[in-house]
Amino acid sequence: MSKAKFDKAVAIVQSLPKEGPIQPSQEEQLYFYKYYKQATVGDVNTSRPGLLDFVGKAKWDAWKSVEGTSTEEAYAKYVEKLLEILKRADTEESKKYVAEIEAA
Repeated sequence: MSKAKFDKAVAIVQSLPKEGPIQPSQEEQLYFYKYYKQATVGDVNTSRPGLLDFVGKAKWDAWKSVEGTSTEEAYAKYVEKLLEILKRADTEESKKYVAEIEAA
């Protein structure tokens, strides 16, 4: 999977409106987070957040769960998940995004 496709997918995920027709679930958002961090930073390099930081712990745990994944594989998993969500949405907007990713 190319970095260009990954970068395009990241831009699309970040631009999705909060109330738009394409809504990744919380689980899917964590999926994007963990593979984004793995692709851009590598293995977890911080300590686990404190007891009351529930969101921080969930994000840290998700990222930790993909430790050892290569950058290329993280790119691929991120892009494949977005394509799956976009194809499931089956809207004109989602079809446009699929075409943009495939062209990248």
